[in-house]
Amino acid sequence: MRVPRVYIDQALQSGAELALDKSAAHYLVSVLRLRANDALIVFNGRGGEYSAVLQSATKKQASIAIGAHSAGVEPSPARVVLAIGLSRGERMDWVIQKAVELGVNEIIPLFTERSEVKLKGERALKKRDHWQQIAISACEQSQRNDVPEIQAAQPLSEFLTASAANSALKLILDPRAKQSLSSTLLSQASPAKTIVLLSGPEGGFSDGEIEIAQQNAVISVGLGPRVLRTETAPLAALSIVQALLGDMA
Repeated sequence: MRVPRVYIDQALQSGAELALDKSAAHYLVSVLRLRANDALIVFNGRGGEYSAVLQSATKKQASIAIGAHSAGVEPSPARVVLAIGLSRGERMDWVIQKAVELGVNEIIPLFTERSEVKLKGERALKKRDHWQQIAISACEQSQRNDVPEIQAAQPLSEFLTASAANSALKLILDPRAKQSLSSTLLSQASPAKTIVLLSGPEGGFSDGEIEIAQQNAVISVGLGPRVLRTETAPLAALSIVQALLGDMA
């Protein structure tokens, strides 16, 4: 039986006994159906993971005894930021989940000309928290110990202005681009460079948005002859990055 992995947003230390908050206790006991003396693995996103044993266990209160520390699965050597146009329904949830499984380090939702999702105020905060929890769950499943941060949604123009001066290799997915993603990575990427991938919403980026991106040192790249959907294109791009520069065999 596979030992469950659980993210705990608390300081962890070998040999310590840790009282969990109500939500964590509920998750272990009611969702995972763990009982006293069951083994688990815990991590907090601050490096490595720990073996642990559930001590007391009720739906409202639980504690764990923390065991040995392990480095676990190392992060990919490719550092990738995904800036993606907001999409409707469950597409955004799905992209975030799969992007985390594919090793992305940071995700920035973008408001674009063709984005139909409107977020502001409390709804925007709740949606960000929702996406962050999806990222955490994807880390639990995929053996990752580093948890990507989901940034607040922002306009594309604001993102381009803020990122104009950094040294990252910035690439925008454009079906009409003459350069391919793979050839651009092989010629311009390096282990020291962060790769920023910009991927559009349903309908893609407008011509004006692509032009503005190019004016801000963003390179247009393609993924081949087929036009991919908003939830497919970023995942294909991440797979290429990991295969060429990361840890995907």
